[in-house]
Amino acid sequence: MAPLSDRVVILAIACTLGVVAAVVFWFVRLNPAQEVPLLWRDTPTLERQPLIKT
Repeated sequence: MAPLSDRVVILAIACTLGVVAAVVFWFVRLNPAQEVPLLWRDTPTLERQPLIKT
């Protein structure tokens, strides 16, 4: 098998990077980041109860 020329190798690398970038952008577009609520601020404050009941 004859070795590949530099242009073919560079073209193959560029095509691979393009495909990877397209897949990443496609995945991000289909599944946008969802904002996670700050649960510690959303919970109501509860009165502290003693650990030992008398």
